[in-house]
Amino acid sequence: MCGIVGYIGRKQAAPILLDGLSKLEYRGYDSAGMAIYDGTQINIEKSTGRLKVLSELTHDGSTMPGTVGIGHTRWATHGEPSDKNAHPHFNEARSIAVVHNGIIENYMKLKNKLINRGYHFISDTDTEVVAHLLDYYYKKTDGNIIDTITKVMHRVEGSYALGIIFAEHPDKVYALRKDSPLIVGRSDEGNLIASDVPAVLKYTRDVYFIENEEIAVLSEDAIEFFNSDGEPIEKESKTIEWDINAAEKGGYEHFMLKEMYEQPKTVRDTLTPRIKDGKIVIEELGMSEEEIRAINRIHIVACGSAYHTGVTAKYIMEGLARIPVEVDLASEFRYRNPILNKGDLVVIISQSGETADSLAALREAKAQGITTLGIVNVVGSSIAREADRVMYTWAGPEIAVATTKAYSAQLIAHYLLAIYFAQVKGMVTDEEVSEMLTDLKAIPAQIEMLLANKEHIQKIANRYVGAKDVFFIGRGIDYAIGMEGSLKLKEISYVHSEAYAAGELKHGTISLIEEGTLVTAIVTQKELYKKTMSNIVEVRSRGAVVLAVTNEDNTEIEKTADYVIYIPQTNKYFTNSLAIIPLQLFAYYVSVGKGCDVDKPRNLAKSVTVE
Repeated sequence: MCGIVGYIGRKQAAPILLDGLSKLEYRGYDSAGMAIYDGTQINIEKSTGRLKVLSELTHDGSTMPGTVGIGHTRWATHGEPSDKNAHPHFNEARSIAVVHNGIIENYMKLKNKLINRGYHFISDTDTEVVAHLLDYYYKKTDGNIIDTITKVMHRVEGSYALGIIFAEHPDKVYALRKDSPLIVGRSDEGNLIASDVPAVLKYTRDVYFIENEEIAVLSEDAIEFFNSDGEPIEKESKTIEWDINAAEKGGYEHFMLKEMYEQPKTVRDTLTPRIKDGKIVIEELGMSEEEIRAINRIHIVACGSAYHTGVTAKYIMEGLARIPVEVDLASEFRYRNPILNKGDLVVIISQSGETADSLAALREAKAQGITTLGIVNVVGSSIAREADRVMYTWAGPEIAVATTKAYSAQLIAHYLLAIYFAQVKGMVTDEEVSEMLTDLKAIPAQIEMLLANKEHIQKIANRYVGAKDVFFIGRGIDYAIGMEGSLKLKEISYVHSEAYAAGELKHGTISLIEEGTLVTAIVTQKELYKKTMSNIVEVRSRGAVVLAVTNEDNTEIEKTADYVIYIPQTNKYFTNSLAIIPLQLFAYYVSVGKGCDVDKPRNLAKSVTVE
């Protein structure tokens, strides 16, 4: 979950590294550092706190001259945030510097062996082991760097993306990966490595996606690739089509706010290319109608907000296509020894396409011979490359840690898949499909209307800046919406928040309701209006204040709820796309009101690339 960058070329490296790290700070921001070769030695600067501390320390990089360097922004796993634990790490002679994203699982065993050989450690991190191990094998191989790196790869267990520079080989930057994302960018003025595409977009759109156990060697004018045996390999570059402005704030106070306002475009971009002549066409899916008809069960596997879209998808896929669906947290999927059978389809959802638990679940399914489908946002990501089938969400880069537009894009992908599968299996008529597509096409404009109502939501949010507990209740799809609304609130405002299936209130949860407790009730499923209204009455009778999010035809709710936010009419299966918008805005304005860092909430990182 850390971010790494590296540069070698004709320009000064430090400003480029700082700029690249600023695009990766969503991956970790408890410390940062750089190592630059100045022509005679490797100079290292690092500090705790946000990247701006390092930028100020180095006067925007001007105090660290040199055209070769590596940088790092950290999300702590081993060792507390501190100067000594910040990256880069180095050998005792400071002739080798390393930055690392991932976890070295056998680091204690390696550390003890290195200590017995006379090595001294100054940090509490697992990464320092790599620096000393490189030093050990560099001496053993008489300075053969490729041999050194391959020997380290064979000794280290766990996940890693590494950037390395050697003082004795100052014309090269070395990089390698296993289970942690890494790209190489090629430009006319030098070459770069990075954990993610936004870090290099300013300099190039031509990138190489490094596969597991591959090594990249960058010089000023060339890039070479090797496998784990040290043998040269050929790779093809990909052209990134993202608009560079998508990774900038563009005048908004926060990336999260900007990305919320990008949701109409995101929905259109994900939806429009898939509807042709009144039919759903998902060209990259590559599944024949025979394959779809043969699906007996779907397993949806994801983490966080992506998991919540999967819960929604269960209701929709079962309701429309009548295919049984199980939804698993990716971190639990492998460890429950899942029962997978012929005819099953495992769907992996991930914005980054690099989520460690989701990637592990994908590999488990493939190991059992089960067809896999990745729903991802990043073209060329690990899940996109390894899944048997893929469907892209065209959300563009999402920088804020709390997802908004990627969540909306994933919902659209689920809607399209469910309708398409239902049509292929003969479970819906052409007329029903036509009506649903009409409703889908209306969603972007409806989201715009809801975003325009932000002042009403802001006023409600301002009254609950000091709330200690907030509960979300709903039934069916409304429960899934509540799960995401609750997560948004807790992750960016630090307000304790929980989502409950409304029918479970009597089974213990209602004991938590006190005088003045805010309960957000999502009421969009017409067949469940009366049931959820009964639950609203229950919590109000215990002193709760109720904020209801409901359809515009449900005006009766005003007699029961204290505040009401209406959403436009749409198909019952698509209400999540609309009801989530006011909940995103509510969470945002509570966070702003509390003075929290909206884009970089404490203890969280955007892309969870370690288990």
